Amino acid sequence: MRDKVKFCEICGNVAEQSTCSICRDPRRDAGVICVVEEAKDVVAIERTREFRGLYHVLGGAISPIDGIGPDELRIRQLMQRLADGTVTEVIIATDPNLEGEATATYLSRLLTTLEIRVTRLASGLPVGGDLEYADEVTLGRAFEGRRVVG
Repeated sequence: MRDKVKFCEICGNVAEQSTCSICRDPRRDAGVICVVEEAKDVVAIERTREFRGLYHVLGGAISPIDGIGPDELRIRQLMQRLADGTVTEVIIATDPNLEGEATATYLSRLLTTLEIRVTRLASGLPVGGDLEYADEVTLGRAFEGRRVVG
């Protein structure tokens, strides 16, 4: 398995060939890229069957304590992918923790210079959860991301 598994030359996802099956799929919307931290995040999103665009795997998140800055991530490759003007939206889907938020903030500031719509995945209360167990940040985000019913 170790000999067969590689990283996709385009998105950084795991692959058995030079490009992954998602990047090779012509039915995917090449105008939307979802930026994730790790390949396991691609698997989680794909299980929902809700996203039909492409991905970009950063290979981690900005973490100054661990010595990981923007140069250690695949941000340069992302900017190269966006240069041709094909992409109209970038969805930032980093983890809702300190490192993920730092990475999302860095990316959103970097991408505002381009004429691309930049969105962030909503975060809030999990289905089946109890309000009393939610932390303040999660509960606050749930209020920010509320939507009209009916």
